[in-house]
Amino acid sequence: MSKVFGFAGENDFCPGGPIYTNHKEQNHFLSIRDVYFPLRKRSRISAPFVFTEERFEQKKQASIEVLPDECLFEILRRLPGGDERSACACVSKRWLSLLSNICKDELCSQNESAKTNTQVKSEVEDEGIEGDGYLSRSLEGKKATDIRLAAIAVGTASRGGLGKLFIRGSNSSQGVTKVGLRAIARGCPSLKVLSLWNLLSVGDEGLSEIANGCHKIEKLDLSHCPAITDKGLLAIAKSCPNLTDLVIESCTNIGNEGLQAVGQHCTHLKSISIKNCPAIGDQGIAALVSSASNVLTRVKLQALNVTDVSLAVVGHYGKEVADLVLTSLSNVSERGFWVMGNGQGLKKLKSMTVTSCVGLTDTGLEAVGKGCPNLKQLYLHKCPFLSDNGLVSFAKSAVSLESLLLEECHRITQIGFFGSLLNCGANLKAASLVNCLGIKDLKLDLPELSPCSSLRSLSIRNCPGFGDGSLALVGKLCPQLQNVELSGLQGVTDAGFLPVLENCEAGLVKVNLSGCVNLSDKVVSVMTEQHGWTLEVLNLDGCRRITDSSLVAIAENCFLLSDLDVSKCATTDSGIAAMARSNQLNLQVLSVSGCSMISDKSFPDLVKLGQTLLGLNVQHCNAIRSSTVDVLVERLWRFPITGNLLEVLVSSWPPFPENTVAKFWFQLPFLSVVSGLLLEASQLFLSLYSAWKSFGKCKVSAETVDEMAAKTEN
Repeated sequence: MSKVFGFAGENDFCPGGPIYTNHKEQNHFLSIRDVYFPLRKRSRISAPFVFTEERFEQKKQASIEVLPDECLFEILRRLPGGDERSACACVSKRWLSLLSNICKDELCSQNESAKTNTQVKSEVEDEGIEGDGYLSRSLEGKKATDIRLAAIAVGTASRGGLGKLFIRGSNSSQGVTKVGLRAIARGCPSLKVLSLWNLLSVGDEGLSEIANGCHKIEKLDLSHCPAITDKGLLAIAKSCPNLTDLVIESCTNIGNEGLQAVGQHCTHLKSISIKNCPAIGDQGIAALVSSASNVLTRVKLQALNVTDVSLAVVGHYGKEVADLVLTSLSNVSERGFWVMGNGQGLKKLKSMTVTSCVGLTDTGLEAVGKGCPNLKQLYLHKCPFLSDNGLVSFAKSAVSLESLLLEECHRITQIGFFGSLLNCGANLKAASLVNCLGIKDLKLDLPELSPCSSLRSLSIRNCPGFGDGSLALVGKLCPQLQNVELSGLQGVTDAGFLPVLENCEAGLVKVNLSGCVNLSDKVVSVMTEQHGWTLEVLNLDGCRRITDSSLVAIAENCFLLSDLDVSKCATTDSGIAAMARSNQLNLQVLSVSGCSMISDKSFPDLVKLGQTLLGLNVQHCNAIRSSTVDVLVERLWRFPITGNLLEVLVSSWPPFPENTVAKFWFQLPFLSVVSGLLLEASQLFLSLYSAWKSFGKCKVSAETVDEMAAKTEN
């Protein structure tokens, strides 16, 4: 200390230099409270020295965050109720992570917390951690993260329990991983339905977490999850015995071993859908179908490397299968379908769909008809080797067939189609031809045969060879038609369609003639006179020869008509006025889209029709000004709304502002009279919100509407 006080002059201290050459001796200097220094100029330093102990020592603020995770975990698991846990989860990601990793068995009940800490009092009672699982949550795109899954696990645990979870991920680096699924597994033991789609970071560990914590899983959908292998599916099979519905799509690492485990352990499996899984072959399909032969009711196989063996197993062991879908099975030959039909196991099959299977030939289809006596629905798409002989032979065998659909089967001709109608028996109710280029008008001299009196619905779409000759046969063979759809048939004229109208005895209910450009007002006039008493839906979209005369005939005769589409027709303001003058016409949906000759003059008539309308389409009516539509919207929404939603479609027409529809939708809640009572804005808004989700016409974002709906509910 003598060196400190016994200095001789200014040279004893070096300006800016240290007092001690040994830095360890500085502690003695800092322990002195009051020290005298002579006045002198010193070198500048970055911060002042403080020589008092209280000021020199940095004060540390007390915080619960200094506790390790183990201590904080013990505190959080002793929270008295679900509301407290949800509130604490909002503090930080760390707290949310800890809360989401607390299992049900690790939670202390309210009584136990009171025993261990008598000072803790809460008026909120825990509503139960494991509920019935009636809540449903969905995450898509960038919202599919581990943090959101953790929040869902904590938030739904005490509010009835999470029952359904749908995750549609993206390729982002912050997607769902095993951490998020672990939170769901520990916090949502009531989960019954799980769908994982496009989750590249989810593998066997994440699926194993679900298997260990969610034993009530009944429906599992794994789509585009390449990291999941047989190991993860094996864990599900062993831990989830209640599995009834399994969907596997584009999971390249799931193979036969996983399906074998499912068939062995999941004894309640009812539905299986497998698509585009190259590692799955005959061994896996055979093991699964044979093990679940007594409960499996629906089988869908698409784009798999299976052969005739799989179809043979389905035909023999599919005793309970009622719905069978086979798509793009390139390795299945004619023999596979023949063996499946003769396997005598598909006695309960009711619906069968075959798409893009080159192995389906006349022989195979005939065998299916004989081996499936209860088959009611048959849908055939892109079967290039199926011809008239096979279709007629099948029709003779399938005595229970009710619905037949043929799409892009180009070897089917007029002979095969009408032959199937004549030989299908008394149960056939609906027949459809879609884009079958082999259909052409032929001069057929058919003998006097009994008509197909059971057929009620006939649909011919985009078959360019189907013309007046074919329609004349329809009129003779199908006298009990009620629903007729002739879409995109440019070869059909008045001469072909009039026999159908004249021979139809039951009365037409729904008629779709969209795209039949050669039909004129004469057809509509005859139709309304003979079938106006039953007609409910009429679609004349694109029939350019339809004029105001047709609208006048409709207004005079079609009192039950509720849906009318005259888009892109030659109708004018006079036709709209004729319908408005009718006192018995009660249209609910009217579409005049693309009618360029309808102008502002129709405004009062549209307002009058709006008293019963629930939907009005005035898109692309270039003669109607946007200001007229604005006034029309304001007038229409004042009419009573009785359980349905009035919709004005104008959003896609460029002259109208983009917010026209949004303006209409959000004006409605503030004033609406239903049955003479003024509804509260909140109740009507919620109903409009639900309808908006279905129609999707509003320009306001979904997030904004969700937020507004939540505020309204509160």
